[in-house]
Amino acid sequence: MQKHSNEKRYNCDETKFKTSNKTSLTGEKPFKCNICDYCTFIKWNLKIHMCKHSGEKRFKCNICDYCSITKANLKAHMRKHSSETLFKCNTCDYYSNFEWRLKIHMRRHTGDKSLKCNICDYWTFTKWELKVHMRKHTGEKPYKCNICDHCSTVEWRLKMHMRRHTDDKSFKCNICDFCTFTKWEIKAHMRKHTGEKPFKCNICDHCSITKSHLKHHMLKHTGEKPFKCNICDYCCTTNSNLKRHLRKHTGEKPFKCNMCDYCSSAIPYLRKHLRKHTGENPFKCNM
Repeated sequence: MQKHSNEKRYNCDETKFKTSNKTSLTGEKPFKCNICDYCTFIKWNLKIHMCKHSGEKRFKCNICDYCSITKANLKAHMRKHSSETLFKCNTCDYYSNFEWRLKIHMRRHTGDKSLKCNICDYWTFTKWELKVHMRKHTGEKPYKCNICDHCSTVEWRLKMHMRRHTDDKSFKCNICDFCTFTKWEIKAHMRKHTGEKPFKCNICDHCSITKSHLKHHMLKHTGEKPFKCNICDYCCTTNSNLKRHLRKHTGEKPFKCNMCDYCSSAIPYLRKHLRKHTGENPFKCNM
């Protein structure tokens, strides 16, 4: 009967914490995934996790084509179809299908960044974000593409990448012909039409369309060049510039002209070359 009981029989000697699960008190995680390094102290959590590898999504919405690994996720999704109240922030316009997500969000208003990296000065609100951040230090990228050699630190980035193989550009701009793989990219693109630049520099008057663009701008103030070549002493401010530089060492020229046999190590060089075929002269003297 203890299986169905809520009795909390295990007590922590140092705090007032009580639990019905002994392993949650000891920190032991005996249930391990045989595919990746995931482990947990609850057998059910492992069962749910394995569905991520198998792709199984048993819980289906009877209104749209949404399907989920867990019943709780389906229940949260169904709120979108009903008039049931979502969990709303009383400070800003944020809302969520889950109460726990709202609780995490509220820490952004209170400034509660209780989780710290022990290598750099990074702080965060959630255990998950800290775990993902630590992979930057370890170099771990557990989510691997089964088509190419791409690998990622988080699952959602791998899902975004997989759309590039299927050419699924389902997010379309209603003003121009731009289309993309992700909701985030279409949101950032729309700011080009609206002129919105919400990310502001606290040193100069520069403002950016995206947070990543602002981070790149901030390197101009700090002088930092975090992307380093492992062959020579070249370093730069962006990963894309480093990739382009590395092609000088490898000789790789992936950008090919579809009219002749010209190929280039960078897109700007290919664009310049294509003008020879089109006769385009975009740079004109105004005198």
